[in-house]
Amino acid sequence: MNKRKWKEIGMYALAVLVAKVEFVGCFPLIPAFFTIAYMEEINRTLLLIFSIFGMALFIPVQAMAKYTMAILVAAVVIKLIEWANKTCRTWVGATATGSGVFLIAMAGELLQVRNRAVIWMGVLESLLVAGMVLVVSPLCHRFLEESLIRKKSTTSGKTKPENREKLQSYAKSFNGLSQIFSQMNQYKSNFEPEEMGRMQQEITGKICMSCNQCAICWQEDTSPMYEVFYKLIHSLEKRGVAEEEVQRQLEDYCPYSDTIIEEAVGVFEKAKLNLSWYNRLLENRGIIAQQLDAMADIMEDCAKEYIDVSDTKGRLLSSVKYRLKERGIMVNDIHLYERKNGRLSLQLTACSRWGNCVTIKEIAKGISLGMKRTMVPGKFVRSLLGKEEAYLTFEEDTLYHCLHGVARLTKDNAQVSGDSFSVLELEGGDCVLALSDGMGSGISACKESEMVIELIEKFLETGFQKETAIRMMNSAMVIQGEEGMFSTVDMADIDLYTGKCDFYKIGAATTFIKRGEEVECISSATLPAGIFHQIEIEKSNRQLQNGDFVVLVTDGVLDYLRVPSPEETLREILETIETNNPGQLAKQVLERILLFTAGKVPDDMTVLAAGIWEK
Repeated sequence: MNKRKWKEIGMYALAVLVAKVEFVGCFPLIPAFFTIAYMEEINRTLLLIFSIFGMALFIPVQAMAKYTMAILVAAVVIKLIEWANKTCRTWVGATATGSGVFLIAMAGELLQVRNRAVIWMGVLESLLVAGMVLVVSPLCHRFLEESLIRKKSTTSGKTKPENREKLQSYAKSFNGLSQIFSQMNQYKSNFEPEEMGRMQQEITGKICMSCNQCAICWQEDTSPMYEVFYKLIHSLEKRGVAEEEVQRQLEDYCPYSDTIIEEAVGVFEKAKLNLSWYNRLLENRGIIAQQLDAMADIMEDCAKEYIDVSDTKGRLLSSVKYRLKERGIMVNDIHLYERKNGRLSLQLTACSRWGNCVTIKEIAKGISLGMKRTMVPGKFVRSLLGKEEAYLTFEEDTLYHCLHGVARLTKDNAQVSGDSFSVLELEGGDCVLALSDGMGSGISACKESEMVIELIEKFLETGFQKETAIRMMNSAMVIQGEEGMFSTVDMADIDLYTGKCDFYKIGAATTFIKRGEEVECISSATLPAGIFHQIEIEKSNRQLQNGDFVVLVTDGVLDYLRVPSPEETLREILETIETNNPGQLAKQVLERILLFTAGKVPDDMTVLAAGIWEK
């Protein structure tokens, strides 16, 4: 028999014993305790039997008739309310019981209604009953549910450390593989002596072996042909062709000098091609090493992402279950997790107690009351909860909310814009703005920037850190290996809990932060993504405040202002714009820019603006 059953037996015993408690000739604990236990949905028939049995043992017959009628009225009213509304709130049950006690008391003293003392006693007793129901109901629910919550959380907690250890061991394995790939042969820009010797042997094997003078030229180690061939190979390595002096020396010793030079050029070109492929293979190994490191990082992040605090927050969880019970929600499993940033995440499986549909918004209200902080549904949570059990997640609400707007212009005579952008709201409370400018314009540039943004979106949604996502995207572009496939990346990561904003720039134009009439510029001097497998990411951070705007622009906005300092000019433009609408802000920036270009659009232009405000 589990602890819940033992506690219910204790409740039945209390239903008998509360009949012994008397206040000035009244027994308010009887209807109050009955209502509290009745709304907890323990065996209601047994509860009624034990309550009547206790009254029969300890109180007078007249009082027994009064309180029996009172608890029967309370039971009927609560049942009717549950049938009509599919739930019964505690204050409704308290009001119904208190009103029932007062009305029955007044009906019993109908002949003495002029006795004001009787009226006041009935009023005070009804208020005392209602107050006890309101105060004691949450405590009773906690008493019945807290041990069950602890048991479930403890059971779940046994597997959590094991999972974390597995993920961490997997991460170490991937790190080991990454180090193996990284420690392989390094890049080679020149040929080693062994390779020079093999090229010489290949040339002599094809030309000299069929020559009658071969034994004379190569029989002794002091033969001048060794030195001539050495000079020939080095000449080809440095200049790609044989020097005139080397050709004259070779002609002096060999009648087939032209054939040897021609064969040497072919052998050297083949060796140079092999060297190029060898370096490319090493480069790909480096990219694979980066990807293995990224996989190790995400595994370690997953192991540390959540800490199960259900065992230490049992009171909060029982309070949540109580608030949801009032709204007709039956919670079967509930866990509370703490993220790396200290914010709480609630995960539960629940269903409607009566089979009706309950909105997730209403459930979030109940959870917020129980948690004593604002909780909002997770990103992919359904909007309604029915009789079928469903898995729900709720996150601690952010301090700020973010709105964004974008304004774009396509280059004159171009079909599509080569700029792409994205705005992502991640589960951890981050709002990520990303802007990419593909090299050139038109369809090819559009494909490049779209691929960059799409890869970043996928990596971030999967759970990769921002820098890791950028490096993975760059690796994918390098591996694809299309010539001239380069794109800039401009990313702003806004933490909506704290207002801190991290900026990541790879070959991107200047970013602006607008705070009223003050504007700050954030510039960088890095190369675009897709050129080298080792990418340089320029990172900076700023603390944003209520009403601040972050403005990201592409090169086309600044490059054609035709002024000595384009960043300073755009800063002055932003200072003069007065609006609280990020869409209008972006639109007005482009309108001012067109005044400098005489209405022409010489390159793709994109302005992405986002503002944050306290909730």
